Amino acid sequence: MFKDYFKIPVKEIRKRKLRSWLTLIGVFIGIAAIISLITLGQGLENAIEKQFQSLGNDKLFIFPKGGFWGMGSSEKLTEKDLDVIKGASGVKIATGMGYGFAKFEFNDQINYGFVSGISPEPEDMALIGEAQTWKIAEGRNLKKVDKHKVVLGYEHTQNDLFEKRVELGDKILINGQEFKAVGFLEKIGSPPDDQSAIIPLDTYKDLFDSKDEVGFIIAQSQLGDDPTKVAEVVKKELRKYRNVDEGEEDFEIQTPEQFLAAFGTILDIVQIVLIGIAAISLLVGGIGIMNTMYTSVLERTKEIGIMKALGARNSQIMWLFLIESGLYGLGGGVIGAVIGIGFAKLTELIFTIAVGPAFLAVKIDWLLVFGTLLFSFLAGCISGIAPARSASKQKPVDSLRYE
Repeated sequence: MFKDYFKIPVKEIRKRKLRSWLTLIGVFIGIAAIISLITLGQGLENAIEKQFQSLGNDKLFIFPKGGFWGMGSSEKLTEKDLDVIKGASGVKIATGMGYGFAKFEFNDQINYGFVSGISPEPEDMALIGEAQTWKIAEGRNLKKVDKHKVVLGYEHTQNDLFEKRVELGDKILINGQEFKAVGFLEKIGSPPDDQSAIIPLDTYKDLFDSKDEVGFIIAQSQLGDDPTKVAEVVKKELRKYRNVDEGEEDFEIQTPEQFLAAFGTILDIVQIVLIGIAAISLLVGGIGIMNTMYTSVLERTKEIGIMKALGARNSQIMWLFLIESGLYGLGGGVIGAVIGIGFAKLTELIFTIAVGPAFLAVKIDWLLVFGTLLFSFLAGCISGIAPARSASKQKPVDSLRYE
């Protein structure tokens, strides 16, 4: 008898193929959306976490409040702020960077991108390179003696920005000033970084007329010191120097862990909203299952009467229809899971080809898949409760008379 609880529903589902497929559509669209969104969200979080881990947890990023890396903020950091940070207890090394937007001219063509100004001191460049994940792919890095030399992002070596790729030794104009290309970075996977340029900090200040300003500051804590505690020390020293009260700071200090936590919070909110939208499709799918089951009960009224006349109990009739509705949910869940995983993997492949492997690292969470399948089966069963109760309460005499 137990096998019949599944054998009969499967037979009924297969008998009405078109109706069954139409019923499954709402379910598998919702499940596919949920699995793909969660998987892609986790993949993005994994990739970002891996990037932050590569920075090391001993870095501090200091920038003016209200701006991104010092851009768009009325507040500014200066070389004197940098000196204060260098003198703070627990700070091993600190360096300033400029960050601006500029016009690039090469081969009689114009493009736009970000320009970073960095100190050409070897220890400063090592700190910035580690914090920014910059690695030289071709040529060399900047030197102390360099003034109008430039290290360019990966995309300058392709034909994407200009019709002709930039070669080592080529001259490129940045905001009208001529620079000689001495090196190229490895592909990072972020278009703003891969299209950027790096020049000496003093040259950057002349180019952007920023005087003694720095866009933001990167510091490294001493080995064994807690970066969070060092950040508090730096914050206290900067408050004292800039004459601002606690809670009214005109600057911000972030550690990689804080960046990651903030990013995770934003990602969680976005995922909740998107999954909520996808859940609407599941609700529509559940209504579709309910409608299909009511139609099935109506079509099988006489069959229900025969089963009851042969001794079938109300609970047995109810279980038959509950399992049938659950199988609709499970079937939609299986198809949705396959489509969702396939979509997530395809998206990862596209991003890997387009921007590199650092942007997305998709891993299949089989616990999520199993949980989603269980949920889809239970959702199908719940959708079938009302039709199943209707079927179980039918009277044998009335059912046998039904035409």
